[in-house]
Amino acid sequence: MSFASEQSTPRKQTRAALGGSIGAVVEWYDFLLYGIVAAIVFNKAFFPGVSPLAGTLAAFATFGIGFVCRPLGGLVFGHFGDKLGRKRMLVWTVLLMGISTALIGALPTYGSIGWWAPLFLVILRALQGFAVGGEWGGAALMAVESAPSRLKALYSSGVQVGYSVGLILATGAVALMENGLGEREFQEWGWRVPFLVSALLVALALWIRAGVPESEVFKEEVEARQAQKRTKLPVVTALRKHPAAFFQIIGMRLGELVTMYVVTTFALSYAVDEHGFDSGLMLNIGLLVGAVGIVTIPAFAWLSDRYGRKPVFMTGAVIGVLGSVPYFLSMESGSAILLAVTSVLLVNIAHDMIVSVQQPLFTELFGAEYRYSGAGVGYQVASAVGGGFTPFIATALVAFGGGSWYWVAAYLAAGCGASALVALTLRGTSVSPSAMAAATDGDEARTPVSKH
Repeated sequence: MSFASEQSTPRKQTRAALGGSIGAVVEWYDFLLYGIVAAIVFNKAFFPGVSPLAGTLAAFATFGIGFVCRPLGGLVFGHFGDKLGRKRMLVWTVLLMGISTALIGALPTYGSIGWWAPLFLVILRALQGFAVGGEWGGAALMAVESAPSRLKALYSSGVQVGYSVGLILATGAVALMENGLGEREFQEWGWRVPFLVSALLVALALWIRAGVPESEVFKEEVEARQAQKRTKLPVVTALRKHPAAFFQIIGMRLGELVTMYVVTTFALSYAVDEHGFDSGLMLNIGLLVGAVGIVTIPAFAWLSDRYGRKPVFMTGAVIGVLGSVPYFLSMESGSAILLAVTSVLLVNIAHDMIVSVQQPLFTELFGAEYRYSGAGVGYQVASAVGGGFTPFIATALVAFGGGSWYWVAAYLAAGCGASALVALTLRGTSVSPSAMAAATDGDEARTPVSKH
């Protein structure tokens, strides 16, 4: 691990953290907006010729396509990010995401062009996934590599806070249009407006990221070594040197992914269709967990900087296991208050404790010259395996269980339990900030740049 980040000024450290956070807001606004609208509009607008259950499954399947393309985006942007720099790739990811999102807002529905509509929808969703696949690795690295050694989780937590803010904006935009126009007008054309607004957010993100300096670690370590490594693929080197890290990242992300997408995507249709909750209430719960996450994620990140990544991560995963059944019991009870409380438990406690430590935890598993590829691809493969098809799998499990939620609760608990078990296998300074800081101090006394 390089400690060149300590040479950065506080201003550069803050700008890197801010640039990663704001870019992530735009990326996640676009990506999550699709999932929210898919749950309440796309089954009717793009798959009207099938049963309501089949239409919902089809809409969630297109939602999952974006996740399938995320590893490819992580591979491509990770490769060039390790070769050419983090900053350049982050400009391209946000630009590609914005264009594909705006085009979804302008896409004709099934009633206008028939089956061409869902085909184009799938293509644009795939482009969204490709773009967001390169986002996390670059944004996390810019923040982690520029942060003070003792506050890496806190400084890089803005990347995950960007998810919460993006969720608020996406959910809020949909709720505003639905409440302002009414159900009929929203279903006919109002859902397009939040997609088209993405163009303005992308312009803001591009302007901010243009002023963020390139990572000092990349400039001092990677560029100095590329003369000897021009013919090697960074992802191949990452796989060869750290094969276990890929599988550890996949396993540790399962708990985060199933908690978030069960609560914010699957429940939008299940709670309304099976338990009679109002769609507006479910959107408001999405706003609530997004707002609380702005506070909880940095707070848990600070705790992990002080007491260790592993204890914070493990606590969140265990809470996810314990909260799976109460969440569905609250839904079955019909109580909006209980549903809101258990949603906060799963997302703002379990999920947020897990994600608050991921940036330093995952990136420190790889060397600086190939960690964009290593951490980024591993992160996005996990998204494809455990995240993209969670709403689809959960809906299928409901159908398999005759409308009951028992199998979905088991799926949710299993994902969190698997993450806890994988975290138990972690060893080394990446799980202990105090040890990392001590190593930093010792290495800096000898040389400003450590060797891998």
